[in-house]
Amino acid sequence: MADAGYLTIGKVVKKLQERYPDLSISKVRYLQDEGLLNPSRTPSGYRLYSQRDVHRLETILYLQKSRFLPLSVIKEELDRMESGQPAASAPPLAESVSLPPDDEETAGKLHPIDRMPELVGATVSFVRQLSEAGVIQLTRSPHGRDLVDGRDFPLIRVCDELRHFGIGPKNLRQYVIAANRESAMFEQALVVFARKGGGVELQDTEETRQRFNQAFSRMLGLTNTVRDELIARRVKEPFKDRDAERKDPGDKNTGRGTARV
Repeated sequence: MADAGYLTIGKVVKKLQERYPDLSISKVRYLQDEGLLNPSRTPSGYRLYSQRDVHRLETILYLQKSRFLPLSVIKEELDRMESGQPAASAPPLAESVSLPPDDEETAGKLHPIDRMPELVGATVSFVRQLSEAGVIQLTRSPHGRDLVDGRDFPLIRVCDELRHFGIGPKNLRQYVIAANRESAMFEQALVVFARKGGGVELQDTEETRQRFNQAFSRMLGLTNTVRDELIARRVKEPFKDRDAERKDPGDKNTGRGTARV
């Protein structure tokens, strides 16, 4: 069977590590345990991977890295693709990237930091750097092990993707500082919102919580738009100046364009 284009797990990892440096044998085995991969077995029990298995693994890794999808959603996406249904559309690159949550069981637990390569595709050292920068917080178990909150998994995946653009945990420290500062602004804005609704002391009801969540989400969206627009303008400004230099000011303003032979 190995002569017919099948690969061992070690060869599969070696084949894909150039594009996915964090890939390891333990992560591939974890994906198998989660039901995302189902390679063939030899009579002696060794797993062998066909080209179809390798392609499926590549798709899983791509969806984790580029779409930040949890494994439960990736499995649904793969099933949809194999059944001939169109894949869910990816968000436009210019829009904010949403953080789809992992399943409730994963998000509701604390996980050992040494399982991060399997669970989120990020190295242990990188997750520690995020903790040192204040992006996430680790919890120390009674036995002295560092644990990661499952709710932080989507954020870790996004930060890991940013690393490939040269934006590391130390760079993200400024966002931690900004979040600490801006949270007070949002809290005050919600107080003003409550006053407009008839008083600060509103009854804690499901309807009230829903109204405040909607208001808070809207404020986040609007302020993110302002921030993104201001950053985009400043980043693009030097390129705009270069484009202006390429134009001949005499064409329209003075009528003294460059003479042509």
